[in-house]
This record gives sequence, C-alpha cells and structure tokens, in this order.
Amino acid sequence: MQLRQIQYFLALYEEGSMTRAASRMNVVQPALSMQLTKLESEIGQQLFHRNTRGLAPAPAGHLMYKLFRPLLAEFAQARDQLMQTDGELSGHVSIGLIASVAQDLLAKVLKEFSQAHPRVTLALSEGYSPMLCKAVTEGQLDAAIINQPRRQLALKSHPLLSEDFVLVTGHKHPPLADILFTREVVELKLALPTRLHGLRDILDSITQAEGIALAPALEVDSINALLQLVEMDTYAALLPRIAIRSRLHDGSLRAHTLVDPPLTRQVVCVTHPLRPLSPAAAAFITLLEQHAQSKVAQNTTTP
Repeated sequence: MQLRQIQYFLALYEEGSMTRAASRMNVVQPALSMQLTKLESEIGQQLFHRNTRGLAPAPAGHLMYKLFRPLLAEFAQARDQLMQTDGELSGHVSIGLIASVAQDLLAKVLKEFSQAHPRVTLALSEGYSPMLCKAVTEGQLDAAIINQPRRQLALKSHPLLSEDFVLVTGHKHPPLADILFTREVVELKLALPTRLHGLRDILDSITQAEGIALAPALEVDSINALLQLVEMDTYAALLPRIAIRSRLHDGSLRAHTLVDPPLTRQVVCVTHPLRPLSPAAAAFITLLEQHAQSKVAQNTTTP
C-alpha cells in the first residue's frame, strides 16, 4: 500500500466521483481506476459500490477512511513543519466555523492573515457544530469554532469568547426600550433559527429553564436571511451581537439588551487531543480569537 494510493482513495471517498477525484489529483481516470483496483485487490475487500450517481463507500471504505484520514493529516502537518526552515509559516490550514462567528468577522481575518502569511493556503467552511466536530475527529479539519456543547466532547476545547444575545429589530418595528426583560420577547413576532441550529439550542435551553416558551412566527437558519427579514419587516430576532455589528454600526438595525435572565453563549475552539495544531493553524486561530474578542469588547461600549 503506497502513500499515493491512499491519497487517491481519500479523493475518491470525499468527491464521490471518479471524474472529480481525477481532476482533484491531476491524473487521468484510467490511472485512478487502476490504482483503486490494485488497492482493493491488496486488502481483499471492495472499497466502493459503483452506481449511476458515482461512487458510494462500502463498509470497508468507511473504515479505511476513518483510519487513514487522520494519518494523512498528520503526514501533511509534519511535512509542512519540516519545510518551514526560514521561519516563515507555510502549509495548509483547514478550519470550520459556525455561521454566527463567520458572519461579519471572517473576511477581515482572512485578509489580514493572508497578507501576513502568503505561503499558507486556507480552507474555511461553515456548518453546524456536530458536523464540524465530526470533521475534526476524522481529520478533515484542523480545528473548529463552535458553540460550547452541553455534553462533554472527546475533543480538546479552548474557550474563545463569551457574549450575550440581543433582541434585534429594524426601523419598521414599533419602538422598544433599550433594555428588555427576556420574558417580554415572547409577545413579539419572532424570527429565529430552527431547532437544528446551535443558536436555537442555546436559546431554548436558557429560556425553558426559566419557564419561557419561545414561539417564533418564522424559523430560518440563514443569518443573512434573518437579518434581511428584520430590516424589511416587523420581525424581531435573537442573535449574538458579534454577528450583527456592522448593521448596528450603519444604523440599519437596532439592538436591545436582554436581562433577567441574560441570554449568553460560550464559543470554543475544538481540536483533536492527539493532533496538535500546526504553527500556521495555531496562528490563524490566535488571530481569529483576537478579532472576535476585540469585537466583543467594542460591543460592551458601543450600542
């Protein structure tokens, strides 16, 4: 079993298509197919089922991916560190983020990091916390920025920031006080994420403990869509202030502080306990944390 064969296998597994995998690995399809045949012959098991939609992993394929994906990630990390002889960061960094952190923050971090470390390639993806944790566990991501889960994870967790939710309204909404009791929001026309979303899970867990039942008039997971609805209609939303700061700054939205109880979330960075971050990945996480905490600090002094 050769390293190149394993790389081909990973491409086939992740792409689910001989055509896309061949393009990704910059080889012709017959060569890729031949290497897959050799690999299946060597291990004595079928790795994929061929169908009209492409390739579907067989049980042996799922097991092989689970075993080898972390090893390939460690190999790439070791190679990158050996190549950093001049002290300049290099290599590939793959990070997952929940949308509420990426919103209004990620573009500035990416620009600053890329200018400071041009030899580092970045892959950033958004997703729900469970999906991101699974990707870190399987070695698909170096780290993930998620809402702190209520159950204990097998992953290593580092606190990133703590911030409150605010009630967000637009100019078409009837005027509200700057400070509201959380119980008062149930009387409003709420637009909230669905119960599949991590933010909704946090909101429900806090409010239900206080005997408050959130009954949104509309549920949508896209934060951009929520904000647009609030801007153009009389909906109100409950969102972390970090996700809406630019709209507060330009005056298109208003934020109302919630008390008794405040709605607070913790954001953490999770990594695999047996796979330390590469210098490049650690530098990116540090920069992201600095920008996030800076915005949270600004939020405590700016309406």
